[in-house]
Amino acid sequence: MLELEIASVANLFLVFSGIMLVISGVLLVGRSFFDFRSGINQSMNLDLEIIRVSKAEQSKENGERKTNEMWKEEIGAMEQLLTALSSVKNKNGFFKRLLYGNPGISFEIANSASSEEIIFYIALPRKFRESIEKQINSFFPNAVLEKTSDYNIFFPGSFTEASILKLKEKYILPIKTYESLEVDPLNAITNALSKLETNEEGAAIQLVLVPAGFAWRSKGRRIAQEMQQGKRLKEVNRSLISKAGKGMGKILLDTLIPVKKEENLGSDNPDKPVQLTPEEQELVKSIENKASKTGYKVNIRLVASAKTQERAQMILAQMENAFSQYENGDINCFQISKRIKKKDIAYNFIFRNFVKENSMILSNEEIASIFHLPISTTEAPKIKWLKANAAPPPIGIPREGILVGFNEYRGAKTDIRLTENDRRRHLYAIGQTGTGKTTILQEMAKQDARDGKGFCFIDPHGDAVEEILASIPKNRAEDVIYFDPSDIERPLGLNMMEYDPAHPEQKTFVINEMIGIFDQLYDLKATGGPMFEQYMRNAMLLVMEDPESGSTLMEIPKVLADENFRRMKLDKCANPTVVDFWTKEAEKAGGEAALANMVPYITSKLTTFLSNDMMRPIISQQESTINFREIMDNKKILLINLSKGKIGEINARLLGMVVVGKILMAALGRTNIPENERVDFYLYLDEFQNVTTNSIAQILSEARKYRLCLNIAHQFIAQLKEEISKAVFGNVGSMILYRVGPEDAEFLEKQVAPVFSRNDLVNVDNYKGFAKILIDGVLSKPFNIQGFPPTNGNQEIANALKELSRLKYGRDKDIVNREIMERANFKHFLD
Repeated sequence: MLELEIASVANLFLVFSGIMLVISGVLLVGRSFFDFRSGINQSMNLDLEIIRVSKAEQSKENGERKTNEMWKEEIGAMEQLLTALSSVKNKNGFFKRLLYGNPGISFEIANSASSEEIIFYIALPRKFRESIEKQINSFFPNAVLEKTSDYNIFFPGSFTEASILKLKEKYILPIKTYESLEVDPLNAITNALSKLETNEEGAAIQLVLVPAGFAWRSKGRRIAQEMQQGKRLKEVNRSLISKAGKGMGKILLDTLIPVKKEENLGSDNPDKPVQLTPEEQELVKSIENKASKTGYKVNIRLVASAKTQERAQMILAQMENAFSQYENGDINCFQISKRIKKKDIAYNFIFRNFVKENSMILSNEEIASIFHLPISTTEAPKIKWLKANAAPPPIGIPREGILVGFNEYRGAKTDIRLTENDRRRHLYAIGQTGTGKTTILQEMAKQDARDGKGFCFIDPHGDAVEEILASIPKNRAEDVIYFDPSDIERPLGLNMMEYDPAHPEQKTFVINEMIGIFDQLYDLKATGGPMFEQYMRNAMLLVMEDPESGSTLMEIPKVLADENFRRMKLDKCANPTVVDFWTKEAEKAGGEAALANMVPYITSKLTTFLSNDMMRPIISQQESTINFREIMDNKKILLINLSKGKIGEINARLLGMVVVGKILMAALGRTNIPENERVDFYLYLDEFQNVTTNSIAQILSEARKYRLCLNIAHQFIAQLKEEISKAVFGNVGSMILYRVGPEDAEFLEKQVAPVFSRNDLVNVDNYKGFAKILIDGVLSKPFNIQGFPPTNGNQEIANALKELSRLKYGRDKDIVNREIMERANFKHFLD
């Protein structure tokens, strides 16, 4: 009977085993299919992004703490991020999870074949992109993520070597992490990638992560508990396997042959716990520590590409060697898997597939030790850093007004505008050459032209006014005045000493401005002194007393050197102080102060301009051909081309300063119009230190109420005199800071701190900068700003406007020269 029962049980066991085998086969095939499908779906739904952070300066004040502790705190942020990312799961039901799997993330460090930089990437599920980006920014507020196309470490004809890393021992045993290392482990990895010699070599390290769940942590804690009771690790592993096998057998036998439960069978008393050695205690502690962490199933792939197989093998070996630092004594370490074809590794690398068979479970602390964003102690020279930090735009940015650029922060773009009222407090820009200063002024001027506003643009190079001219709307053609001093065929007239007789106070302004101009050109404190100013001032006063007999710069040398001309002017002078100076002081002085000695001393500074065939027809015309007050009040467009290459630097500076002085004088003359009726006029000054005198301080402080709005730019602070520098930073309302040198960055840092640092100011890219602007009269917090690309114009329109302007405001050179010659022969004034 017993034999029959045993045979029956055996037959049932065989049938059950067969059914289980069939079910297992079906499940295995189904699982393989769904794993394959989910792998493809995940690979095709990943977005690749570059992650960049700015390189923090190592603090000297913190000394040893910075090198020994603070870098570990920085890596700890990556550990916390990984904990947060483990909660990102697909919650769309069982079948979708089968098809798409739980979302995997790939962290990669690569030096591609087309780049010499080491770049940090993250490939993340498109569906969870926004939430993952928010998580990254919450732990790394200054990190910038940029969506990018896939990189390529391969090139035609290259040889590829690849390997995968796996744990040598059970996953529950930890590797050495950054917590027990003396230096940042990332340095060894990035240094291996930095040793590529040509742009035809590439290498990458890829970590594909999938959350591991919680079961592995329970197993780890159970192993630690049993080891705490004195069992060795191998015994615990055998016990767990044995219990699992016995458990299955017992379930089967109880199902087939029910037996009665025996009572009071008794049990052996367990052995008393043994005392663990310090090494065993440390092992238990490390197992408990890993089991307390968040875990991921991880594939680690290393891939290298080069022109020769030997070189590719060398690059791969360098990367593999970088992982030897994670060897945790006899506990655990990484080993190179030799069983997998490198073609399969490369295929899975390209598609970022998660391969379960090649995975291992690592804690967030272990992963952060392998991959984290660069920190202050990261030393590899080729890392693609974020050159400058970013900050959100201020609250309350106006929706109307002139567009000066845009702020981009965490993927969101915000237009930055200035209202008319805020523009009246002026705009200041500083930055090295080529950083975008001229472009922003140029594009603002184009907008003013389209919006029907009046402005003057003084360009020391000539390119910007050409661009503006090509973008002038057709309906504003009659408003354009284009002043090109190099056009000698039809010179415009610009009398420096011309003023409005209805405003006699302007005479003093003109003279002071002319003295200031020559001080800027020749540094009169060193080359002129009080004698120059005294003679020059009285010469101008005498010449300006009678405009009909000539009151231009050309008459100054004549009144000094020609006694007959001076006598004629004195006869028509109604200013007794001026008459007394010439008759009682200048003409009777002796020694070095004698008039004969002073004449060449003064005229030598004027001859430079008067003897120049290009300058003389401009500055020697008695009547200016352009009326600055009319330009301001009627919203005209005045474009000044002061290209130094065409007219020379000293000529450009003289004309620029004269024009600025004329505009300021016209603005101050608006006192006869109620303030609310004064029309805004915008003055654009590129390299403004070359075309302004000390009166710029007066413009910055007073021009607002006369509706003269300045937009000024220059390259570095040392270009400005101390009093002008103080006037700029004391009166300018809005400012944009582009890339500057270290010395200027130290000075300007206080303008943008604590949001930005001098490191940001020194490293920011071209056409990007940092701004502080007025919003309804209140200064905003600093934020990053970027200019829009320049708009294209029509060169045919520009040429037509030039011709129209020269015909309207220029004069035939023969007529001008004839008039100058007639004035040079002053005898007709005596008739």
